[in-house]
Amino acid sequence: MVLAEDMHMVRGALVALLDIESDIEIVAEVDSGSDILPTVFAHRPDVAVIDIDLPGMDGLTAAAEVHGKLPSCRTLILTSLGQPGNLRRALEAHVSGFLLKDAPPSKLSDAIRRIHAGERVIDPELALDAWSARENPLTARETEVLRLAAEGAEAADIAGRLFLSVGTVRNYLTAIVIKLGARNRVDALRIAREQGWL
Repeated sequence: MVLAEDMHMVRGALVALLDIESDIEIVAEVDSGSDILPTVFAHRPDVAVIDIDLPGMDGLTAAAEVHGKLPSCRTLILTSLGQPGNLRRALEAHVSGFLLKDAPPSKLSDAIRRIHAGERVIDPELALDAWSARENPLTARETEVLRLAAEGAEAADIAGRLFLSVGTVRNYLTAIVIKLGARNRVDALRIAREQGWL
């Protein structure tokens, strides 16, 4: 398996934990989302365990790329971000598993085995929360605009990066605030993050 985790202590603990398992072999470790696809192509693992929040490329985007370009490699998202929106995004990315980092260590090795066997593994509490959570009202473009705003980009920067006019970006930002029932852009960012939509 390939392990993608940017926090060195956490990655070291996971490696130590999984090294105990005689039937699980870690063939490579990476600390950036951008390194996942090249590493998966180089090693062709059966399973990739991916942190959701990685530098370079987030874990869900990387998991979707792995599924699209090397579907034989099944993916398990490991995260401390247990919002229902993240689970929905993970399912859209065709991940095979979604496990919270505060789960007991035995659950991780069990999840890897089950995913390798072709099963899907999802934290049951989170699945229930996702079932009853509200749907993301934002379009893909609105989400993209909000994600760039969350990175600190101003309207002019967002317009340049997305090849839009500044007025169009401002219209998107206004629509986002209205759709989310937010007081302002900062509140919209808070709501979207809490729901796991970003």
